[in-house]
Amino acid sequence: MATSSERWIKLWQEIDAKDDGLVVYQELLSLYSEPHRHYHNLRHISDCLDEFEFGRELAKEPLAVELAIWFHDAIYETRASDNEENSAELAKKRISEAGGDLQLCASVCALVMATKTHDALLHPDAPLMVDVDLSILGKPDDRFWEYEAQIRQEYEWVPEEIFAVKRAEILERFLMRNRIFSTEAFFDRYEEQSRRNVQASVKKLKSRGITPLKQ
Repeated sequence: MATSSERWIKLWQEIDAKDDGLVVYQELLSLYSEPHRHYHNLRHISDCLDEFEFGRELAKEPLAVELAIWFHDAIYETRASDNEENSAELAKKRISEAGGDLQLCASVCALVMATKTHDALLHPDAPLMVDVDLSILGKPDDRFWEYEAQIRQEYEWVPEEIFAVKRAEILERFLMRNRIFSTEAFFDRYEEQSRRNVQASVKKLKSRGITPLKQ
């Protein structure tokens, strides 16, 4: 499994940590196992780590990217608007406590923040980080629709009509981009399927008679 303790310990050793990293590993496992997480859980991290292996050769700071993947959704509350900020702060604290240098902390924080608005300009590896995070959009139909259902579960407290409007807004922003994926490797791998999936989801939302709010 991509999120195995062995993989984490090996990664932690690369920062010349003062400890074996198992306390932090257990903390992350606990966070990603919270009951309100239906998509943003250990499976998501495992999938992202698998996608990172596909694109590892693109990374300028592979250590920072892999650490950012582990931490990017560590704090996740659907009623909050500062999850990425809090996740970045947790990453900075844990890495610095273990002896990681300031540059590594800064890179990991920037990469975590890149996932907030899918901003590929925040760090040289942000395009890769964002593409890894968005790779779910290009999965086969069954997995994509499972993902959409999982997101709805995470926001079950939001009334259906409001959720549908807001979800359609988010998805249509991806369609308005010239390309969803920044790196050539992920563009070739997922762009076409992603646009089909996202268009189908928006169509499904609109079929309920709901028109997304104008930007």
